[in-house]
Amino acid sequence: MTRHCPTRRTIGSVVLAMTTAFVAATTTASATAAEPLPAISPRAETPVLHDDDAGGNADADDPAIWRNTADPARSLVIATAKEGGLRAYDLDARPVQSVAAPPAEGPDDAPGRFNNVDLVRGLKLSSGTADLAVTSDRGHDRLRFYRIDRDRPGGPLTDITVPTAPPVFSADQGEINEQRTAYGLATWQDKASGRSYALVSQRERTRVALLELLPAAGGKVTYRKVRTLDLPSSFRLPNGTSWSPCAEPGELPQVEGMVVDPANGTLYAGQEDVGIWRMRADLTGKPELVDKVREYGVPGVYDEETEECEAGADPGYGGKRISADVEGLTLVNEDDGDGYLLASSQGDDTFAAYDRELSDHNEYEGGFRVAPAGGTLDGSEECDGAAALNEPLGPKYPHGLLVVQDGHDAPGDGDRPATNFKFVDLGKVMKTLDD
Repeated sequence: MTRHCPTRRTIGSVVLAMTTAFVAATTTASATAAEPLPAISPRAETPVLHDDDAGGNADADDPAIWRNTADPARSLVIATAKEGGLRAYDLDARPVQSVAAPPAEGPDDAPGRFNNVDLVRGLKLSSGTADLAVTSDRGHDRLRFYRIDRDRPGGPLTDITVPTAPPVFSADQGEINEQRTAYGLATWQDKASGRSYALVSQRERTRVALLELLPAAGGKVTYRKVRTLDLPSSFRLPNGTSWSPCAEPGELPQVEGMVVDPANGTLYAGQEDVGIWRMRADLTGKPELVDKVREYGVPGVYDEETEECEAGADPGYGGKRISADVEGLTLVNEDDGDGYLLASSQGDDTFAAYDRELSDHNEYEGGFRVAPAGGTLDGSEECDGAAALNEPLGPKYPHGLLVVQDGHDAPGDGDRPATNFKFVDLGKVMKTLDD
């Protein structure tokens, strides 16, 4: 998340300035060579969130879709709202529950801030088996766990995090306050061992950590760090030079969007200003770059006064499908083992689809936009998180659901930051990609 996140808004202008100029130039040059991507309209949207004091500093970011196997029509979308905590919505996009982020440890410490969310099915707890929503709390550098019970009075989400759960990346509260903390998140259940894990990325760094999720007394959950992996921050270009994405001094190209293919334990990770990586979910072996952003290799010089990067000439080493930032990654599984990896291309407000099968080398299969359905139901711009579920969800979504974040809800409310989530019929997405 770069351009609309308040704590990244100044930093994000670095990439925004480069991306805007770059995309404008390349779009003009290629407009006659490429057909416009098809547009798909959403069916519903959640109430708008406002990232200001009056709105509780709530900022829509990342969704997950929980299927109620007993009654699919009563399934839920669980989504993060940063300092606004966690939200649960029904399939009509109506709020079901709002969970506050934990308060700051002290008056000078960072408050809780829920960045990404994913689900774990059937985790064995001391109190029995449960489905969980897992979220990265960037403010406290921790994971938090919420048991899902659709019929629980007061709301389906119950916090079952062990109070002594350790920081993911920080040694102490001082380091936590620097906010190089837990950021992107994906869960993974290893079929061979039956163990459950979370993959967590570090803000403003290239590091990804593998955490094993552990049951604790009283039906609660904690975790332990297994290992970490650092993706590159500098890249050798074909002309023999070295390139790093332009950023504010001290920052490295971070990862946020991540998803694990449960069929083969493959982790896909979006390094925002670089591209999409493929690697083993246990973080062993060598990562491979599946696709690059268009801006890959474009030099930039950071201007301290404007807090922006001045982009240089494009050497032509970037990809053709996604524009920085590459953001929300999600999988569309099909019964025959086929399916798609979907990626949010935040820089040009599109979504790219890649073949899920490794034997096809994650070949690009097409793309689409989420466009307005009318004057009051707009599309998705500058999308952060996305989640897809290719299973029947009652009469509203018999062919599955795609939920995408909208970084600029329209018509909006004056100058107030306005974000929410769009619900899209996954059947329309599949038909578009299959045509």
